[in-house]
Amino acid sequence: VVLVSGHLDSWDVGQGAMDDGGGAFISWEALSLIKDLGLRPKRTLRLVLWTGEEQGGIGAKQYYQLHKENISNFDIVMESDEGTFQPSGLGFTGSAEARDIVKEIMTLLQPINVTDVHNNAEGTDIAYWMRDGVPGASLHNDINKYFWFHHSQGDTMTVQDPNQMNLCAAVWTVVSYVIADMEEMLPR
Repeated sequence: VVLVSGHLDSWDVGQGAMDDGGGAFISWEALSLIKDLGLRPKRTLRLVLWTGEEQGGIGAKQYYQLHKENISNFDIVMESDEGTFQPSGLGFTGSAEARDIVKEIMTLLQPINVTDVHNNAEGTDIAYWMRDGVPGASLHNDINKYFWFHHSQGDTMTVQDPNQMNLCAAVWTVVSYVIADMEEMLPR
């Protein structure tokens, strides 16, 4: 299983379009693009739209509890939770050998200048998996404006730049598809 995800959590005052509707959208879009292109990877691609992240990650904890017995089947867990602004790369948590593979995959994104692989993936919703050794990735993007809108009345669709969201979706699509279609799973 290659898991791509975002969550729906900014319900308190705004629409939650940027936090974290953008992460949910690019995860959905990645799987839609792969399907529309007629691609069928060797492994399962799974979309999870988490709930309860702001309430202590209870949605992620429940999902983990339900699926941890199959942890060896999870190749990578990916979460986008810091908006969908201009992407620069991925945060990655995993073995050095897996990091080298992810770095190689990121070279495919050179045409859109999104090739960085930073230390440590972040994400409340994927933390249980990474703690137990599953490689994890999180989207890195320009978060300079993130806290302008985070959990505010201003977090509406007008914050989203369709071109930047398309680039984020491209990153999510390429990384998830290539990992799902490799002969072997990422090394633990």
